[in-house]
Amino acid sequence: MAAKKTTTPQFFDDNFLDPVKAATGRAKDEKALKKKAGFYLSLDLLDRFNRKFHELNLAGVAIENKSALLEAALAFALDDMDKGKKSSVLKRWFHPNGPAGPAG
Repeated sequence: MAAKKTTTPQFFDDNFLDPVKAATGRAKDEKALKKKAGFYLSLDLLDRFNRKFHELNLAGVAIENKSALLEAALAFALDDMDKGKKSSVLKRWFHPNGPAGPAG
């Protein structure tokens, strides 16, 4: 005879759905998960990025791989954009004193 299938959540089950994962799409401990992202970069920027990666490697900087360098640079840029009007990155698109400037 087959086991009876229950439809109610088993609150003490080891495989219970994590509410954080259900709400955000990932659990707290899944920071190491990666997802391939497709972006278009100018050839000049890509060449500059590759050159910088190799320069840092030759200088003995312990960079795991190009993805790690890109993640660090992107995180830095996003942190900078969180500064609002003081953001160096956002100044590329907005005049610092103009009415359409970034909030913050």
